[in-house]
Amino acid sequence: MPMTDAKWVDVDGIRTRYFEAGSGPPLVLVYGGNFGSDEAASSAIVWNRNFDVLARHFHVVAFDKLGQGHTDNPANDDYTMNAVVQHANAFIRTLGLSDVHLAGHSRGGYLVCRLTLEQPDLVASCTIVDSNTCAPGRGLNDVVHAGAPRPRLGRECQKWVYEHYSYSPHHIDDAFLDAAVEVANLPKFRESVRKMEDEGLKTKMFLPGLAKDKSEMFAWIRDRGMGKPTQIVWGRNDPTAPLEQGYALFDLIAATEPRCQLQIINRAGHHSFREQPEIFNEMLRGFIQAL
Repeated sequence: MPMTDAKWVDVDGIRTRYFEAGSGPPLVLVYGGNFGSDEAASSAIVWNRNFDVLARHFHVVAFDKLGQGHTDNPANDDYTMNAVVQHANAFIRTLGLSDVHLAGHSRGGYLVCRLTLEQPDLVASCTIVDSNTCAPGRGLNDVVHAGAPRPRLGRECQKWVYEHYSYSPHHIDDAFLDAAVEVANLPKFRESVRKMEDEGLKTKMFLPGLAKDKSEMFAWIRDRGMGKPTQIVWGRNDPTAPLEQGYALFDLIAATEPRCQLQIINRAGHHSFREQPEIFNEMLRGFIQAL
């Protein structure tokens, strides 16, 4: 079902787009990618195969992360993953939500994991989906996407990228691609690409900061644990985040968190929640309602 009724809120001076539906326990969905990507322009629309179904059971919120989708770029050129995490925290608190169930995909998986550790008063549970950013080991994005066509961020390029993320491309529909192309053509998105790629903020600021924060997060989990029920969901056929990374993340978290479980979805690539939405939706619903 399409997500068409966008809302807007000011989050510490950052104009932030979000979608909201349903009632019940609050569930916040966080997609992947990062600002300034020259391959794909992600937004909350990534969840359009899950949003309305989950809203039958939960108060569902999906928002455009800092510098992505239609949300403003970072203030003061703070192109770091930490800034993205803090914006998400401020967004949830601005909406007045509490005891939130978080579900995050890819870089969004890192975000929800980090937010669970930093803000335990805010979080009821954490679901991490196909996240090589969050897991030990090395992701294979640079290998799998090495042959992406030009022009970068054009419709054919983004279609190619998402196809190469996938076990099956059936989920890459026109609504999904239309949203990605619309975001890629926004002046503020082009500005973020210029800053990350041409001005080098990706290699000078974003990646070094993320590596440091990720190492700190692993030590935090090892020494103190997640402290919240945690579900890990992985596509068995993910070409960019191998299943071994999902096992490694489970081993790390489960060592100190007894309420940790690993779910593997067969015939699903990196966007397992889109390729097999019925299975994913039931996994998420069952996990939360069992709590």
